[in-house]
Amino acid sequence: MRIHLVLVLVSLFIASNLYGQSPDLVKTQGITSAIHQANIGKIIFTDKDIPAANLQATDFLSTYELTNKSNLFITVFMGNSLTNYLHQLAPELSAELLTKTGGYQFNFYVDDRLIYQSNLHPGAPYPQIKNTETLISKPLINNQREGAWWSQSAWNRFMNNGGDGALSEGPHVFKFEIKPYLNKPELVVGNLIATGQLKLLVKRKPVIDLATVRLTEPKPYNGLATSSEHFDINKIKELKGNIDADVFRHITSVVVLKNGKILLEEYFNGATRDSLHDVRSVGKTFASTLTGIAKQEGYLKSESQTLANFYDLKSFANYSPAKANTTLNELLTMSSAFDGNDNDSDSPGNEENMYPTPNWIKFALDLPVEPAKFNHEWHYFTAGVVLLGDVLNQVVPGKLEQYAEQKLFKPLGISKYQWQYTPQHVVNTAGGIRMNALDFAKYGQLYKNNGQWNGKQIIPATWVNQTFTHHKIIPDRKGEFYGYLFWNKTYTVNGKAYETYYCSGNGGNKIFVFKDQPLVVVVTATAYNTAYAHRQVDKMMEQYILPAVIH
Repeated sequence: MRIHLVLVLVSLFIASNLYGQSPDLVKTQGITSAIHQANIGKIIFTDKDIPAANLQATDFLSTYELTNKSNLFITVFMGNSLTNYLHQLAPELSAELLTKTGGYQFNFYVDDRLIYQSNLHPGAPYPQIKNTETLISKPLINNQREGAWWSQSAWNRFMNNGGDGALSEGPHVFKFEIKPYLNKPELVVGNLIATGQLKLLVKRKPVIDLATVRLTEPKPYNGLATSSEHFDINKIKELKGNIDADVFRHITSVVVLKNGKILLEEYFNGATRDSLHDVRSVGKTFASTLTGIAKQEGYLKSESQTLANFYDLKSFANYSPAKANTTLNELLTMSSAFDGNDNDSDSPGNEENMYPTPNWIKFALDLPVEPAKFNHEWHYFTAGVVLLGDVLNQVVPGKLEQYAEQKLFKPLGISKYQWQYTPQHVVNTAGGIRMNALDFAKYGQLYKNNGQWNGKQIIPATWVNQTFTHHKIIPDRKGEFYGYLFWNKTYTVNGKAYETYYCSGNGGNKIFVFKDQPLVVVVTATAYNTAYAHRQVDKMMEQYILPAVIH
């Protein structure tokens, strides 16, 4: 018996050295079923979300018709957990270090050609899942729950980095591979974990019969009459048909005001005129509006006032004179030196680090400031807008919610809206205010009217002018600028340039106010956390909306 045990151990040692394998580092959930055992190393595809325990071989797809409305799910049958695969690449590292520096590498092929390779951020999935999971069951495409999983983000990156062009109309073979990778810090990629392929018949270009598309006839709304001006009806019918066919996805409304009147009003995906839309960071712009009103009424002296005027900054972490001298102007133009950048997942002031904390103001004011790092340049900093809202809440009478009601919403005839709140129950100027599309359009028209509504000056005209100024260049975006919590860009249609200031929110939510055209355009959408959300709105504007309504 003892001799037999020695022989087994020797055999394992020799095998380990021959094949470069290390014993498992962590305990996994094991091979979970007979179907798992029969398909180790395979990725199978289904057209619906089927729990792994209920999967049968008859559910596996070998061919699939891919349209804009299709859903596509994967089940990955692994022989081990990711942590143990990573352990084979670096046996000297602990499980904690492996999960922090390693992850899944995805390889997307179309017709045997590698189209896109992505190293999934080590933060996804969570360490415990990396340690134990031997089976992945996730969506690549789930039209009902966009952006819910890291697998969907990977698919969207593939589509935006060559996949959209590679999956042209007609038959294709799609192949998906998963490997482990580790940053040691040099990149090391391991052997194949699993692979699968699927024959696709791509039908993403709809045939739209314009004769069957019906446009909504606008009706008057509180404060807004309807327009009888001409527009290209077929161009808008084509747009509507493409939205209905999910070429443009998760759009909920399109509203166009021309010369202050309702020219177009269309709703999609279950939305109606009464729907309150969650427009996310569009709500940031309301902080700018209320700052201008508060300044006009003397509750703020100027946007040059510093944070030292409103907070005892020495009671917060990382005090410095530079932090004390941060101005409201810098918060309005997202150019402060606070070490926060929402476009950098590793930034200490990233908004995702703020939301779980019990006090968002403390979170923001505890951050260090780095003047040399940011050099007065634009960087997207949500916590700074939360600070601005808190300053307003301090200085205006009756707190900010009541002040906004009396000074902005009531004069515009806006009565149905919903704020979100910070943990201190201050209105959340990070975003998320909900209104119907026509009330958002009225808000945009207020700026188009140079701050007037029904003959009354709601926002000072000087503030509108200061807001609609190229205060900051937006890095890496040619010809785009930032005003006072408004974005700025120029669309080109038929060789002509059309400049617009606009509010923008996650999911593709927009309020456009055009500089030299009598136009306000609202687009609301729920394509949250998708790479295509803003890009598709640009395409809608340049190819359909603007060509249809500009003459």
